[in-house]
Amino acid sequence: MTARNTYARYGSVAMTLHWLMALLILANIGLGLWFAEFMGRGDPMKFTVVQWHKSIGLTVLVLSIVRVIWRVVNPHPPVPWKNPLMHALARTSHYILYFAIIAIPLTGYLLVSASPLGNATSYFGLFDWPNLPFYAGQTREQLKPIHDLWGTSHVLLAWAAIVLLPIHIGAAFYHHFMLRDQVLNRMLPGTQVSQP
Repeated sequence: MTARNTYARYGSVAMTLHWLMALLILANIGLGLWFAEFMGRGDPMKFTVVQWHKSIGLTVLVLSIVRVIWRVVNPHPPVPWKNPLMHALARTSHYILYFAIIAIPLTGYLLVSASPLGNATSYFGLFDWPNLPFYAGQTREQLKPIHDLWGTSHVLLAWAAIVLLPIHIGAAFYHHFMLRDQVLNRMLPGTQVSQP
């Protein structure tokens, strides 16, 4: 398998980024739901779980930027159908997913950076990831509406992802089991894909 995409399938770089990000995003959704819905304010584990969530989110942000750049310089295999509606739905859904994988961690980073506490993120306990500098020096009163805006945006986008991901997974299974085309195999390592 080549590093670059071919006409028939995705290359090892695109596959690695896709599956690594999928695992990180699913883990972060789980962590986010855990601390937001099930952990009390005084839970001694909550700070640690939030730091994991922020560290994974920053990792996804960096990987998503790499993934978008890779996609621009390394075109994906063409879609295997000629139906214009299916083509438009596939293209639109992928644009929405690419927007989400950048917007969700970016709004989280903006949320943390606008926090009145001003704490940096302990990146997996290895080092402190600095906040964005343009909120430094603002008062708590100035930061509160900004913090609330990014917090609301982050939560709404995260819930949108919670809806979008099962649709994306369902579409992959629909292609594999119902249409019996090679769409899913193109992104699975170790599978055979014939030339379209």
